[in-house]
Amino acid sequence: MEYNFDELIDRTNTGSVKWSKPDVLPMWVADMDFKTVPEVTEALTRRASHGIFGYCETPPSFYDAITNWWKKRHALQVENDWIIATPGVMPALAAAVEALTSKGDKIIVQPPVYNHFFLTVKQSHCELVENNLLYDNGNYQIDFEDLEQKAADPAVKLLLFSNPHNPAGRVWTKEELQQIGEICIRHGVVVLSDEIHSDLVYDDFTHVPFTSLGEAYARNSITFSSPSKTFNLAGLQVAYFFTENEAFRKRVKEILTKWEMTMLNIFAIDSLIVSYEKGEHWLESLKRYLHENYCYLTDFCHVHLPELKVIPLQSTYLVWLDCTALGLPSSTITDRLLEHEHLWLNPGIKFGQAGDQFLRMNIACPRELLKEGLKRLEKEYKRIWNK
Repeated sequence: MEYNFDELIDRTNTGSVKWSKPDVLPMWVADMDFKTVPEVTEALTRRASHGIFGYCETPPSFYDAITNWWKKRHALQVENDWIIATPGVMPALAAAVEALTSKGDKIIVQPPVYNHFFLTVKQSHCELVENNLLYDNGNYQIDFEDLEQKAADPAVKLLLFSNPHNPAGRVWTKEELQQIGEICIRHGVVVLSDEIHSDLVYDDFTHVPFTSLGEAYARNSITFSSPSKTFNLAGLQVAYFFTENEAFRKRVKEILTKWEMTMLNIFAIDSLIVSYEKGEHWLESLKRYLHENYCYLTDFCHVHLPELKVIPLQSTYLVWLDCTALGLPSSTITDRLLEHEHLWLNPGIKFGQAGDQFLRMNIACPRELLKEGLKRLEKEYKRIWNK
C-alpha cells in the first residue's frame, strides 16, 4: 500500500496547538502534518460509531501489542506485568521524579535537551544539575568526565535521559549507553530513559534500549515511551512506562494513582493496539519520506544558507540548526522569522543555555510546506547576513 505524505491537509480551525497562529507556517512543536495509519482511523471510526463512551478497562491486548512491538522492532523482551499505562510520557516521568526523590535531592539533565525535562525538575522539590553535551564541529558527545563528577554527589538521585536525543537527533551507541549506565550504577543514580523517539531512527543507525544492556542496567532504570511521535497520535494521549524493578514500578504507580493518571480513554487504547499491530509498513514509508525531507533540507542549506550548519540527523524529524555565524541569540532569530516571514521555529535557548545560537525545525510535513519554510528562512537569513 502506498501512502500520500505529500497531501496538504488544512489543520487551521481544528484546535491544533501547532497551527494556532493565523497566517503562520508552524515548524516547531513535535507533531506531524501527516494522516496517521489508515487502519487506526478505521478502528477509531468503528469505535465512534458504537456511540457509547463509558469507562474502559485497558485490555491484555494493549500490553501484548507493546511487548510484541519492542521484541520485533528493538529485540527487547518486555513482560506484560512490567508495563504501566499512562496518558503521557511526561506525567509518568513527573510521577517517577516524585516517587524516587525527596526534597533537596538533585537531578541531572544533559542540555541542550527536551525543554520539559527542565520544567519537570523545576516543578518538583529537586535541584537541577546540568551535564552539558560536548559540541564539536556539528557533533554531540556525552561529557563522561563531567557526568562522573556530578553523579558522585550523594544528593544526585536521577538522570533524565533522552534516548534518542531531542533536539540533537543523536542515536546513542551501545558503548556510550554502557558508560552512562556504569557511572549511574556506581553512584546509585537511577536512569529515567525517555525513548519516545526510538522508532524514528534512520537506516544507518540502531536504537539500543537502555534497559537491554544487562540486568544491572535494567534494575537501575525506567523506560518511558509511546506511539504518539511514531504514528502522530499525541492528541489521543496514550503512553506507558516499563521497568523490571518491581519496587520502582510500584512506587511510580502509587503516585500516578494518587494523581488519577492511570486510566486511558477508549480511543487511546485502540490507537496504540492498531498502530503497533498494523502500522509497521506505514512507519517504514514515513521514515523514507522524512529522510528525503532531511536530504532536501541539507542540500538547500548547503546552496542557499551556507553559514548555517545542519546537525546530522540520526533520529527524529526535528532538525537542529547551528546559527552561530549569524551572531544573534536564538530567540531574536525566531522572533524575526515570526515577524517578517510568518515562520514559527523553536529557539534553541528553549532547550537550555547550551542550545542558544541554535534553531529546531520540524520537517514532518509535506515537501511543499518544507520548501516554503526554507524559502522563508532564507529570506530572513539574507536580511541578517547582509545587514
